[in-house]
Amino acid sequence: MNHLESTLDHEVVDVRHHSATSSIVIVCEHASPHIPVALDNLGVVESARKSHVAWDPGALSVAEAMAARLKATLVTAKISRLVYDCNRPPDALDAMPARSEVVEVPGNLNLSAAQKTQRVAAYYDPFRAAVAQTIAEQTDPVLITVHSFTPIYDGERREVEIGVLHDTDARLADAILDAADTSLIVRRNEPYGPADGVTHTLKEHALPGGHLNVMLEVRNDLISEDATQLRMADTLSTWVTRALAALQVAPC
Repeated sequence: MNHLESTLDHEVVDVRHHSATSSIVIVCEHASPHIPVALDNLGVVESARKSHVAWDPGALSVAEAMAARLKATLVTAKISRLVYDCNRPPDALDAMPARSEVVEVPGNLNLSAAQKTQRVAAYYDPFRAAVAQTIAEQTDPVLITVHSFTPIYDGERREVEIGVLHDTDARLADAILDAADTSLIVRRNEPYGPADGVTHTLKEHALPGGHLNVMLEVRNDLISEDATQLRMADTLSTWVTRALAALQVAPC
């Protein structure tokens, strides 16, 4: 079974409109740890496949709750970022990582050009097309991507609790930082920033059209339970609402 056939046992991308009435589009690129059966777990042990190296724990639940509160459309990738990181372009070295933090990914070692092309066609292209179509369907779309990050990376503790990330367009990020609750440790472009290649979705789908955009990173120990995920969604949705009001934007 080749990589293209392997997508048949699981959806690659999910678009949920539900009661969406606003022009906000929420994207969760690392929503799932799923690895298609044909890829034989990429040779990665179960504990690692369930960890932050394979997906963003808690991010999907936060994104779902935010979409409900903001009446937004939600687009989620449904495969592990170890299979293909949908927040990376095909030419990025970590689009199909051979190593993620301290975890080796044997199934990604020495991929041929043909194998990489198959992965892109099977996993990235459908996701990219779904986001592009969803953005195109909105009038004055607002793009928000939702992620989580591990409290300890490569042995170092991260103090930041919420990161508000942006690329060359900082309008929405600035407004959210102004609206943020000072009881939380909220920082600009931490624990990652544009230099780390994490703003691909923003660059691909928002910057060319001049659409408001932001990437929100939440430390995953703050959203490890249903109740904390809902509270975080409430908090972030409030910040977004205040920020859009300050920018005199009515996302409807």
